[in-house]
Amino acid sequence: MADINNPERLFSVPFSKTRCGVDFYINTGSSKDVRGVLTEHRRFRTDFFSFYFIKKANGFLLLNFRKIVLRDNMLLLLSPHQRQEWHINEDDFEYTFLIFREDFMRTFIADKFFVYRLLYYYQTDTPPCINITNEDLAEYKHLLGKIKHELLHPMADTYNLIVSVLYYMLVIINRAYAAAYGLPTDIPKNNYAFRFKELIEQYIRTKQRVKEYSDMMHISRITLNNSTMTQFGVSATHILKQRLLEEVKNELLFADMTVNELAAEFNFSDPSHLMRFFKQQTGKTLTQYLKDYRNGIYE
Repeated sequence: MADINNPERLFSVPFSKTRCGVDFYINTGSSKDVRGVLTEHRRFRTDFFSFYFIKKANGFLLLNFRKIVLRDNMLLLLSPHQRQEWHINEDDFEYTFLIFREDFMRTFIADKFFVYRLLYYYQTDTPPCINITNEDLAEYKHLLGKIKHELLHPMADTYNLIVSVLYYMLVIINRAYAAAYGLPTDIPKNNYAFRFKELIEQYIRTKQRVKEYSDMMHISRITLNNSTMTQFGVSATHILKQRLLEEVKNELLFADMTVNELAAEFNFSDPSHLMRFFKQQTGKTLTQYLKDYRNGIYE
């Protein structure tokens, strides 16, 4: 396979408190306040969560390698560091947004695995969006209005109040997401499944076997698998393979790397093992997948 050329520079957009005019790593507003920001760079990624409460939509979003057709009354839930490419007419795109960094919550929420409990966080099996009613949209905008008021008029307890509202929103959105896709919402008996997801984000490029993760957690593979089945409805192996596949696809599409370099990057002992893994998961060779993507076939 020939070298893979990256046709576009990926622009990184960090959270700027100065540009947002806020004192915390969180902000909210309407599309009219930030007109043009989604198409300022053809392809970009951020270091923060971006939620879009869409009232009027057009076009589509390429999120990493997935195509998401945008619809009226949609809630779009984007995680940090995902590649975004918006194909829209912003003049006819109406939404309210919420952006925040994960570390904004860490000093307030004692549960260090909270973000991994959110079923839409780096989800690979279901799309990062749900349909919402006009009543839902009005309720979300009401809560966002409370956050905006505190940002514009900070007081001694502003931080605590904002995080409380944000926590409530994330939980009710998580419940709505679970209901939309039939995902489990059982009360966890332990944190194994969430710890597993946390470790995957740290070691996905070097560790591709479930046993390596269960060993780090000092539990058996069976215990780990039971936990992921209870919390996410899928096996630990499935979670690991899908997350690995997502990373491989991203590097394949957006980095200047040969197959040999990709294999080395993801700790495959031989390039043929990477090619076999990719074909098993997608039904396509690396070359065919790349060709299809460049021809507008997104999957």
